[in-house]
Amino acid sequence: MNAPIKWAPNRMPAGDDRNLSIMSLPNIAKARFFHSSFPQYSPTPLASLEGMAKYLGLGGLYVKNEAHRFGLNAFKVLGGSFAMARYIAKAMNRDVSEMTYNYLTSAALREEFGQATFFSATDGNHGRGVAWAAHALGQKAVIRMPKGSSQSRYDNIAKEGAEVTIEEVNYDECVRMAAAEAAATDHGVVIQDTAWEGYEEIPVWIMQGYGTMASEAADQLRQLGVNRPSHVFVQAGVGSLAGAVIGYFLNLFPADPPKFIVMEAQAADCLYQGALAGDGKPRIVTGDLNTIMAGLACGEPNIISWDILRNHVAAFVSCPDWVSARGMRMLGVPVKGDPKVISGESGAVGMGVIAALMETDAYKDLRDYLELDRFSQVLMFSTEGNTDPLKFRKVLWDGEYATA
Repeated sequence: MNAPIKWAPNRMPAGDDRNLSIMSLPNIAKARFFHSSFPQYSPTPLASLEGMAKYLGLGGLYVKNEAHRFGLNAFKVLGGSFAMARYIAKAMNRDVSEMTYNYLTSAALREEFGQATFFSATDGNHGRGVAWAAHALGQKAVIRMPKGSSQSRYDNIAKEGAEVTIEEVNYDECVRMAAAEAAATDHGVVIQDTAWEGYEEIPVWIMQGYGTMASEAADQLRQLGVNRPSHVFVQAGVGSLAGAVIGYFLNLFPADPPKFIVMEAQAADCLYQGALAGDGKPRIVTGDLNTIMAGLACGEPNIISWDILRNHVAAFVSCPDWVSARGMRMLGVPVKGDPKVISGESGAVGMGVIAALMETDAYKDLRDYLELDRFSQVLMFSTEGNTDPLKFRKVLWDGEYATA
């Protein structure tokens, strides 16, 4: 018998919302302008799954497909690259609007700024994005990966020219390792999407970089005749992506925001544990954090993002691995007429959750609580493609993590 999905309604006391302004529309416009200066840039597709929506009893189901982002198979590069640009802009006492791709790759920039070494910890996608951006912009990168990281994700980082190792510790310990190394290195900088006391500015910039994806999705929904999604499902590791997406849509629709649902891997469900405690304080999950959702295997929340999530999320959902595996299969073998979305373990959890809520009465309480029905216009984010080919084949070909 599979472990059940767990969920907690948000009954936490509201905070002062001091961090919501970081995802303001002008801030995200700057990030999107920066990304659009790259020759590799184009908006990633938004898949409208009309057949799946009808099958599940929804008004619409829309999947932002980040497998196409900059040829890197994941959204993470948006945050790391924009944080680098903002760091360089601040060091030069300039505005980030001047930090275009052409300028950052110029001889003039190298002469004025020199070269920094960007340190990061990663389960794969973030580190690859940092390594790629550093290489593209003529900077250096050092990447630390936790034990159990896949060889294919390691290889993808190494081929971008970064120094990369797999360590015998979990993700959160790798973050501390990268931070210590950066502090001991001339022109060393930590580019990490989690935040802690004293390390808050760069995580804010990373979240703003993620805003490009949310901004594109809002534009694409309008092109499909959907002015506003009724529900937004977004996954969380440390919570930076979730805070970024939710913060952007709150700024876009301040009078009538969508309902927000945050999903985590059950082995690393620190945000869910915070919601369960109900006092508004973040919680930490420790241990090896073993899950196929490697990109979500983070036990310590981003304290900046937590402030947004505790105020605005409707429900926090803790997901066993079978949920993501089912989502991968449903997106990869879609209803006839729907576009195929190749989604990795950390990308497909939203599809698995939405299907579980709509298909069975086991989760009728959560479905009713969220008011999901045939009028709902649902947006989710497939944040990665097939980034671990061996695991992908085991799930789709061999039926690993079956639902029964």
